[in-house]
Amino acid sequence: MKGLDVGSAAGRGVRAELPEGLEAAVRETAAEIAALLRRGADGMGARIPGAQWSAGEAAAHLALANELMADLAAGRERPYGDGTPQSLAGANESALADFGQREAGPLAAMIEEQAEACVRALGEGGAATTVVTPLGEMSGEALGSYLLTHMLGHGYDLARALGQRHMLTAGRVELTLPFMTAVMERVTDPARTAGLTASYAVRLWRGGGFGVQVEAGAVRVDARVPARADCTIFIEPVTFLLMALGRSGQWGALARGRILVRGRRPWLAPRFPGLFTAP
Repeated sequence: MKGLDVGSAAGRGVRAELPEGLEAAVRETAAEIAALLRRGADGMGARIPGAQWSAGEAAAHLALANELMADLAAGRERPYGDGTPQSLAGANESALADFGQREAGPLAAMIEEQAEACVRALGEGGAATTVVTPLGEMSGEALGSYLLTHMLGHGYDLARALGQRHMLTAGRVELTLPFMTAVMERVTDPARTAGLTASYAVRLWRGGGFGVQVEAGAVRVDARVPARADCTIFIEPVTFLLMALGRSGQWGALARGRILVRGRRPWLAPRFPGLFTAP
């Protein structure tokens, strides 16, 4: 993929039958992020723990990303990298350099407005059924889930920087699965999967899950949980999302009992997170 080209979807929206609860989760998450920004308006210069961005820069990025996804949902062409982590990072920095807004109030309003524009466009789209995003082609359902996932990740960062409570919940994490399962094959690390043949089942506590089959290094992801797998990983939902987005590691979660492992090859579990690279 060279740049971002919505191809035959350009000029038309992408119609989506969103999973139950996703539309509300997007609106509520955007509203909670906006509220924490307004409460922490004096802290936009605070650094995101473990990252280079300030809270103001992270909020600006989130506002711009919501606008990007709203445009994609409406069928507008938006070049944005080539899908690799390096190109996405470069596109992010270029976009921030061209967008000078760092104040909490205007960014909070933009985050909410563009999240609303995206879900509205998904519900009102034309005949197109897929759209090409910075992480490849996906359905409208997956795009809505992508929007939620992205907001949760950066909302978590903002909450930490501003000393406030984050907005990640088990229910919202389960709604990120359409996006996760859509992109996992694209973010596989070939060096880590080379020579591996194994089947995994990943189950969120009291929620959904998915399956991953690795055959001689090639990865196939199934949105359904397989009945049998070499290794079954039971994981607390918020822990799953933080690990998937590169915000936390597995060892502390294992020690605290937030990850449980079953199956005939349980020793495969620690290898699983390293098979993928967070975009």
